Amino acid sequence: MSTSNANFKNKCVTQVNCIFCDSLLCTRGMKAVLLADTEVELFSTDIPPNRTVDFVASCYSTESCKCKLRDIACLKCGNVVGYHVVAPCKPCLLSCNNGHFWMFNSDAVSTLNRLDATGLNLLLWGDLPELDDSDNEESENPSEEECIR
Repeated sequence: MSTSNANFKNKCVTQVNCIFCDSLLCTRGMKAVLLADTEVELFSTDIPPNRTVDFVASCYSTESCKCKLRDIACLKCGNVVGYHVVAPCKPCLLSCNNGHFWMFNSDAVSTLNRLDATGLNLLLWGDLPELDDSDNEESENPSEEECIR
């Protein structure tokens, strides 16, 4: 599913930082809810957070679905900050989702809403350029002025 889906166009783009060491993890985050339990809020991204996190431990599944997950930890401090959906299960793929497979636990990260190029309005997902194979997290470092709490 494309992140340009109408359900997600009006979501704010967030910068995601590790709550333990304040390291920048991602500049292209979105507030989301867990598909298996919509009471659980988290943040997700559609671009692998290169050079900010790494895998820890082995793949696992939860009781609520058959997705294969693998925890990710901040490279600066080593704390687990979320997980990657290595292989989504069919029910999750068929449900309403934002197409993001990198998840950050809301209790392990802090976020800043990004501003658009004018610096006056919140940057929305519908205003982001489409991704191509050359896009990665490093090419999208917003200045401090582009972010607000």
